[in-house]
Amino acid sequence: MPTINYFIQTDKNPAGIYVRLREGSLIDCKARTKYSVNPDHWDNGMRKSKGKLEKTKEQGLTAAFLKDAAGKTLKNNLETFKSKLLDHYNKSVDKEKINSKWLRYYINPPASTEGIPEALVNYFDHYIKHKQSELKPASIKKLKGVKRLVEKFEKETGNHYLIKDVGDEFKLRFEKYCIKNNYTNNTIARYIKFIKTICYNGRDKGIETHFSLNSIKVKIQPVNKIHLSFDELKKIEEVKLDQDHLDNARDWLLISCHTGQRVSDFLRFKKEMIKKTGKSNILEFTQVKTGKNMGIPLNSKVMTILKKRKGDFPVQTSDQTYNENIKKVCKAAGLTEKIKGAKYNHETGLREVGTFEKWELVSSHIGRRSLASNYHRLVPTPILMYMTGHKTEDMFNAYIGKSQSESALQAAKYFK
Repeated sequence: MPTINYFIQTDKNPAGIYVRLREGSLIDCKARTKYSVNPDHWDNGMRKSKGKLEKTKEQGLTAAFLKDAAGKTLKNNLETFKSKLLDHYNKSVDKEKINSKWLRYYINPPASTEGIPEALVNYFDHYIKHKQSELKPASIKKLKGVKRLVEKFEKETGNHYLIKDVGDEFKLRFEKYCIKNNYTNNTIARYIKFIKTICYNGRDKGIETHFSLNSIKVKIQPVNKIHLSFDELKKIEEVKLDQDHLDNARDWLLISCHTGQRVSDFLRFKKEMIKKTGKSNILEFTQVKTGKNMGIPLNSKVMTILKKRKGDFPVQTSDQTYNENIKKVCKAAGLTEKIKGAKYNHETGLREVGTFEKWELVSSHIGRRSLASNYHRLVPTPILMYMTGHKTEDMFNAYIGKSQSESALQAAKYFK
């Protein structure tokens, strides 16, 4: 049970009343309350500290002042404050770091601009609420995940950050915390970008931001671009699978590698979306992420799968089930070469960088990258960019890991 006492630190009138909360030898914090008093109405006291007696003025209101109406009101206010502080302490212990900053934050919570929160954690909810109609479910999920991480960061460091605190020093502390907790460099960079987006939105709403916010830079490190080559796709086509759900996953995987669409789109494909145009079969649909109306050609590989299924696409399944099953398919197809990459650890909730067998690194995103990587020497880049949705050639080249030297050699063919 903590002890809570009040004290003043000056003989000048009015004197601010401070509160001190202590429990054992680990917790000892103080902060100024919103109350003040004439020092003549405060008892002086003595306490022992390091073998010496020190004047602390920690005894409280004088008996004479308590007979006055103003004294009674102040006493009631202080007793009420003490009760509420104790309740707040009980709710915070084991959840937050109890220190003077925690106490100051409780006494003087961040002010708001016309109801807009200035605390970084609180602004995430404000941002999601007011951007909900513009955000995709996946984006909202990521934002909530970053918010939870910031809450853990605040708890461990014992700090409550305002939007205006997000500057170079915040970035260094946040990176150090994430590295300590085994987050990869690129994951940390993405989280910082999310936090900056939150802060920029707050600035647009009139919230004060740190002078160094604009200068915060993050760098995405190159990672091994995993895709399935034509030879590997052939192995996947030919492998014998004795379970229907794996055959179903295999067909979806092949379709994704020849259409280059996101998992949120290709798992919704239906035969009704196919339009016959001359000798071509065009699949028309609207992308979930971008809202863009698309029309993409279905090649002979895809049409062979549809013919096998009497004109239908494979049975629809969940993203998670699909991800689990295509790993099994690729393992059965012998994709066991050890390569560098990153994979999600379900136990830790983190992406881990290391060397793994290729089938372990296969995920729903591999189809889009496989189309871009396999066809970029066979099909004009603008056509592939239309299918993958990349807006610039630089973005497309970075996506498939195409170097500047490779681009130069490709251009040299036309300048002999």
